[in-house]
Amino acid sequence: MNKSQQTARIGLFFLLGVALIWVTFETLSGNKIFHHRGYLLVAGFDDLKQLKVDDDVRLAGVKIGSVTKATFTGTRAEATLEINSKYRIPNDSIASVAMAGLLGADYVSVKLGTPGGTPYADGQEIRTAVTPDFNSVMADLGDLGRKLDGALSSLSGALNGGSDGGLLGKLNTLLTENQAKISATMSNLQQITDKINQGQGTMGKLVNDPALHDQLLAAVKQIQDTAAQAKDFVANAQGVVDQIKSGKGALGTVIYDEQTAANIKASLQNVRDVSDKIAKGQGTLGKLINDDSLFNTAQNALNKADRAIDGLNDSGPITAVGIAANALF
Repeated sequence: MNKSQQTARIGLFFLLGVALIWVTFETLSGNKIFHHRGYLLVAGFDDLKQLKVDDDVRLAGVKIGSVTKATFTGTRAEATLEINSKYRIPNDSIASVAMAGLLGADYVSVKLGTPGGTPYADGQEIRTAVTPDFNSVMADLGDLGRKLDGALSSLSGALNGGSDGGLLGKLNTLLTENQAKISATMSNLQQITDKINQGQGTMGKLVNDPALHDQLLAAVKQIQDTAAQAKDFVANAQGVVDQIKSGKGALGTVIYDEQTAANIKASLQNVRDVSDKIAKGQGTLGKLINDDSLFNTAQNALNKADRAIDGLNDSGPITAVGIAANALF
């Protein structure tokens, strides 16, 4: 083998090695060594938790990109997200740091906003939200456990602690000191229940007498019917009031019609004027009521007529006419 052939083989192996290294790096880096396949978004968080470079960015569980950079700006942590260009995220979508299972790696979960909305532009900051992680949940559970343990300890101390034996001790002492009264009370209750079972007393009859039960139901039915009638009466009364308020009917016209009210007022005034004239003796009716001479004249005329009739009984027809004329005139 000559020297030129050996050199050619060495060069070929070198080129193959370089190509293999290139393919390896491209595969491991997701073909992102020298170029971007999508657009970048910036997500700001108070805490990135366990999120790191190359972690997934998922939308509805589908990988749409990855984390290319994680930095701390002095006030907050920022993650730079590279999103595949075929996925356009609406500008009201929200990103959060989520965890894949209890032991899984963190990833950025994007909650899709309004479909068809204006998408985020390259380099724009995406809205973010804080979600609890496994550590915070376990910390909260630990705090809850400590609080529950403290509450149980306090309850146990209240029930059993203290110089007097706690609540249970006080309850035991109370039962011991009042055992006779409790026994008497239980005996009275037993007697009452026995009487009820035997149908004695009002309660016993109510429980055991079907007729009394039926009468009670009938009384309740009557009360319900009365309540229904009262309801109808109130509804009718409300209807009458509504008609009056709307000026309908005689009463509504009297109350709300100004012309009718004026006429009634004028009529009452006329009646008052007439009564005043009668009281003052004005007019025929007023003189008849207030003038005694008119009454006396009428009484004299009646007396004359009475005497004339008495004279007619004792005279003939012709004589009676003359007598009646003399008596009247």
